[in-house]
Amino acid sequence: MPSRSAGILAYRKRRTCEVLLVHPGGPLWRNRDLGAWSIPKGEYADENAELAARREFAEELGVDVSVPLIALGEVRQRGGKIVTAFAAELDVEAAQIRSNTFEIEWPPRSGKRQTFPEVDRAEWFTLEEAYAKINEGQRPLLARLPRGK
Repeated sequence: MPSRSAGILAYRKRRTCEVLLVHPGGPLWRNRDLGAWSIPKGEYADENAELAARREFAEELGVDVSVPLIALGEVRQRGGKIVTAFAAELDVEAAQIRSNTFEIEWPPRSGKRQTFPEVDRAEWFTLEEAYAKINEGQRPLLARLPRGK
């Protein structure tokens, strides 16, 4: 059975619509850009997807989301992971994020453990920019954002 993640695609409307994406931390992602960015998300099992999405946003960015969420449905990433996504109109200061951390053996087979941020940065992108930056499996979420207002 594929793993499941839930996340929030934050958006704001300025002159144009912008979305907030996060770049994964850790040495494997350091030099990757196009297709490496994601919505803030994380795995869940026996809990409500909306609650998991709110929890993961807080863990990855240090920001609690209390506004109503708009369901964007599910997408399947290349590795099979199913992502349940929600949209929220927010204006987060991307430079001020505070991510949780994880520990891995690095360099591999060295016996040394290092700690890295789960997310090393967040940035606002126009929809056009986001289309190039976001994980390919999450691209359909950009087209599902609410229009108008």
